[in-house]
Amino acid sequence: MKVIIVGGVAGGASAAARLRRLDENAQITMYERSGYISYANCGLPYYIGEVITDRRQLTLQTPDSFYKRFRVDVKVNHEVLSIDRVNHTVEVKNLSTGEIFTDNYDKLVLSPGAKAVKPPIPGIESERIFTLRTVEDTYRIADEIKALKAESAVVIGGGFIGIEAAENLTGIGLSVSLCEASPQVLSQFDDDMIPQVHAVIREKGINLILGRAISSFEEKEDGIESVLSDGEHIKSDIVLLAIGVAPDSALAVSAGIKTGIKGAITVDEHMLTSDPDIYAVGDAAEIEELVTGSKANIPLAGPANKQGRIAADNIAGISSSYKGTMGTSVLKIFDITAASTGINERRARAMSLKYDKVILSPSSHASYYPGGKVMTMKVLFDPDKDRLLGAQIIGYDGVDKRIDVIATALRAGMRASELAALELAYAPPYSSAKDPVNMAGFIIENVINQKVRHFFYDDIPSLQKKDDAFLLDTRTMREYSAGHAPGFINIPVDELRERLNEVPCDKTVYVMCQSGLRSYIAFRILSAHGYRCFNFAGGYRLYSSIAGEKVINSSSYDCGMDKKALQ
Repeated sequence: MKVIIVGGVAGGASAAARLRRLDENAQITMYERSGYISYANCGLPYYIGEVITDRRQLTLQTPDSFYKRFRVDVKVNHEVLSIDRVNHTVEVKNLSTGEIFTDNYDKLVLSPGAKAVKPPIPGIESERIFTLRTVEDTYRIADEIKALKAESAVVIGGGFIGIEAAENLTGIGLSVSLCEASPQVLSQFDDDMIPQVHAVIREKGINLILGRAISSFEEKEDGIESVLSDGEHIKSDIVLLAIGVAPDSALAVSAGIKTGIKGAITVDEHMLTSDPDIYAVGDAAEIEELVTGSKANIPLAGPANKQGRIAADNIAGISSSYKGTMGTSVLKIFDITAASTGINERRARAMSLKYDKVILSPSSHASYYPGGKVMTMKVLFDPDKDRLLGAQIIGYDGVDKRIDVIATALRAGMRASELAALELAYAPPYSSAKDPVNMAGFIIENVINQKVRHFFYDDIPSLQKKDDAFLLDTRTMREYSAGHAPGFINIPVDELRERLNEVPCDKTVYVMCQSGLRSYIAFRILSAHGYRCFNFAGGYRLYSSIAGEKVINSSSYDCGMDKKALQ
């Protein structure tokens, strides 16, 4: 059997290696348009930022090493121009020599990846404008920065690559402007989670511009100007475009292979295209979103690797299926970490899904052990079906661990409330006896069982105008004096039982504290005395982060008790 793989990197290289492990006799040829077959896409910005200093660390395999290990015939700098599905052949161009030749296949795997989006903006073809998608792109940017002795850069796009590029360019001393046409960076996150990311970006000296698109570029003798939609000009030495990627499916389209959302190649659960002898994997393939069951195109390395393996299984006669993606991802943003899995609120609303949410601010580990830092967790679930829908976490230590636990629970089909029952590793330097994931489960249990009702940041403006609402802040007087939401009256939780006469019984009580813990205790006290009340999800820490777009205090200690009393 002869198998041709178009494209390397995550999907293609994984398919080739897996197929060889399953079939020692298969003839496998891989054609890769660039000069590298397997490289660390996600590490490219860190080479520009001189975090990774050895070019060899970016290239995971070379044609020689891949051949020695797997006996795969790898042809770099070779572009597949067309597919003849009737005769089972491909037309290939050697980009180094210009030679064009034909090769035949029994099975074909398409792993062409995605291409950087370059919209038809006037001036976009300037040599000072770069995209960051391949190893060659990375070297070109790094070399140009040195050649120009660049001091400034404009990064366009607030997705993963844009933020990583902005951070790394800042790290080597460039003055950076980060422009995002939407009102926020990182569309995977909801607008109540993202302000602290904005705050960190600005705190590190980046000029963050939101809600304004680029209308044109104007090259000058000593630089380039990015012209915003409102007419503002931002001058820089270089511009880096990171406004997204599109499936590179032109080869499939020209061969008459069916495509779907965003032009991605349509595949079934076995990664098989509309042609029974052609598979497609990775960034160019259309896949299923696990939570909603809808079609999606999610260009991530993890799914691409798994899809390559599944295609190889099926070529080798093993019935293997891809079960959909959750889009689980994590990103370092200077000192903080942002991670998500599943869907966010915008997606849930767009799909008309019934959902509820919990927001909490737990510590990364036991509060009495030094160094614990707060993270903000948001978990979406279907209250009727007790089904997990997604989660977002922003914080410092331990964010990646918690998102992975929730992603595992989501993949396993666990009920949302079952997060409370997970037995997770505990020692004071690493976690708490009640891990943040457990705490999310406890709160979800309480919501489903109607032991607590929440209100959220967006509810506050209307509540401040309602005559039948009593807004209660249960933090200490010192905390309250340092800052509070307008209209909230201070009664510390430890004094609440003795001061119930100050809480009008004919009004609905809306309770807030620093993180949500003390206000929940107040909620239970008030409920036991017949009050109708709601607890503010996320606490004043979250409120102040959104209202003031500032970094959430990383200190984990906020239970409102004397530390000595806890020892």
